[in-house]
Amino acid sequence: MTVVGCKKILAVVHTVTYAKRLLDVLPLLEGDFRVQVVFTMPPHVFGDEVPAFLARLGCAVVPWEEAVTMEFDLALAAGRGGVERLRAPLVTMPHGAAYLKRIVGTKDPGVAGMRRIDLLPDGKPPAAIVLPHKAELRQLRRHCPEAAPYAVVVGDPVHDRITASLPLRARFRRALGVAEGRALVVAASTWGPWSSFSRFDALLPRLLNELPRESHRVAMLMHPNAWAAHGAWQIRSWLARCRQAGIAVVPPEADWRNVLIAADWIIGDHGSVTLYGTLTQAAMLLAGPPTQELNPDSPAAALALTVPALSPTHPLVEQLEYAAAERWDAERKAIAGRITSEPGRFARNMRSLLYRLLNLGEPAHPPVTRELPDPPGWAALVGGAERESA
Repeated sequence: MTVVGCKKILAVVHTVTYAKRLLDVLPLLEGDFRVQVVFTMPPHVFGDEVPAFLARLGCAVVPWEEAVTMEFDLALAAGRGGVERLRAPLVTMPHGAAYLKRIVGTKDPGVAGMRRIDLLPDGKPPAAIVLPHKAELRQLRRHCPEAAPYAVVVGDPVHDRITASLPLRARFRRALGVAEGRALVVAASTWGPWSSFSRFDALLPRLLNELPRESHRVAMLMHPNAWAAHGAWQIRSWLARCRQAGIAVVPPEADWRNVLIAADWIIGDHGSVTLYGTLTQAAMLLAGPPTQELNPDSPAAALALTVPALSPTHPLVEQLEYAAAERWDAERKAIAGRITSEPGRFARNMRSLLYRLLNLGEPAHPPVTRELPDPPGWAALVGGAERESA
């Protein structure tokens, strides 16, 4: 090593989704020569794309079986698999918005992220359980009271980065090639058999055939787990006709938040992306969230009762116009307020927590909430299959 005597932090990356959440946290340590961050990759069913993702970032990676034998000053994780083996004070955090899904039909039913198996893997308490909202603290006390002493409400980094980047909407639209007078429709899906992507064969013909191409553009946002489970080749194969028609398919490694901000409409399901869409200017339609998987106490459940539901029998353009006219702004604002009880304060709160656990003084400058980068150009997202004129 060239720089020695650093506090050692281990970033535990199970999946691309978890990696993205950690990458909203780690910049809080930038410029501090007292700290060295290394990464490791525990085995995970959706983890195949993680090595390439970390390689593109130039991360120092420690093999998992070696990492669990080493001592670290702190470990950060957005997933639970194997973390009880780590030799470090552990900070756990959610990898999406709030706690939207419930687990049914298993030996450990309950709200995903709020079960004892999620919060106290192998019965071992972490140094801190990061929560976005004080309401989640109340839920945690109900679902797993023994974890409550370790919970800290710090906020939501995605919420803060989206809200900080809302003034860049026009720039994001220019980067995407959405010309003035054109509208951008974003179809967003979580993963699993209850997601809207599992029923995309019904929605895709409508996106392809009912929206006038001279006035509308369509982008698709799918959860990285869907890409990991089926393989990028298969996803591209299923959606080849869409890309040939000029529909953009945002790859799992790309930042989806700038595309969400650029949208005029969001057609979503019960996933985090749809909930974060309440922070934007976009009108919304909901594609049938399932009661089987929806946490009834979550803001996603409230959203399902507020946003117009996509109808299979009415023309899509008419439904988009209806959604734009019936904005339900007050209700949407209230639902968006349930994402975090610390709006704009994640960077400050999280940095204070990290440095306290590292037993270091915080740097003598305020932490910054970064604006989002520009999205890729439209031609890149359709894979060179753009058929439309600019």
